[in-house]
Amino acid sequence: MTVLVTGATGNTGRHVVAELVRRGEHVRALTRNPAAARLPVGVELAEGTHTAPETLTDALDGVTRLHITVTAGLADVGADLVKRAVAAGVRRMTIVWGGYVGPTEQAMAESGVEWTRLEPQEFMSNVLTWTDSIRTGKVVREPFDLPSAVVHEGDIGAVAATALVEDGHSGKVYNLTGPEALTTSERIAILGNALGQDITLDRITRQQAIDRLLAEGVSVADAEYVVGWHGDPPVEARTVVDTIEMVTGRPARTFAQWVAEHADRFKP
Repeated sequence: MTVLVTGATGNTGRHVVAELVRRGEHVRALTRNPAAARLPVGVELAEGTHTAPETLTDALDGVTRLHITVTAGLADVGADLVKRAVAAGVRRMTIVWGGYVGPTEQAMAESGVEWTRLEPQEFMSNVLTWTDSIRTGKVVREPFDLPSAVVHEGDIGAVAATALVEDGHSGKVYNLTGPEALTTSERIAILGNALGQDITLDRITRQQAIDRLLAEGVSVADAEYVVGWHGDPPVEARTVVDTIEMVTGRPARTFAQWVAEHADRFKP
């Protein structure tokens, strides 16, 4: 059995790869730059991107399981990707959604093969956007201080790998959360404790948050959506569920565990 993982070097994709390798599966990792992939020994590298499905004939050859992470640019071609995958012989797929059920998610659900949709709300790694301000000023600048049940990317990878390899997950939609709903202040406190620093929260305005994203090249629509989401997160983002433990048999990892793994990235 060969499993093709798209976005294999991304936030969640590399965790899907690692978990599949741990299980002894043959993994083909799709990446734009194989030379810089830094994936586990034994992983087969395939150059390419899932946003250009017409170029993936070789990458899909012999593949029976497929993992997709929804990224920018996929909405217009996702249905074609799913169609080509099924035609190539893929019989089971998993997908990490892009925050809503778009064309790729819909095409997968209508594909006639086994599928599982993963719906994480907010990644723990989102706090990596705080690295510069913590390094230089021991401050985090955000407009809101609301709770979010942030999820460890490794747990997303573990659920995806389980659904790809084990039976019983076809047609399932899994909302994925961490074990705690933490406010911005609470996450800052956990970071500060791990770093031995007193980190403060500087509440900026909603418009300042939007302007910051625009300066980073984010579109107006996307910037307004992201800031709006954080200002009024859906109930699924604030409600802890035990899906990760139910699927994998292991408790969801805490934010403190994530911080321990990444603390060096916040140090000067």
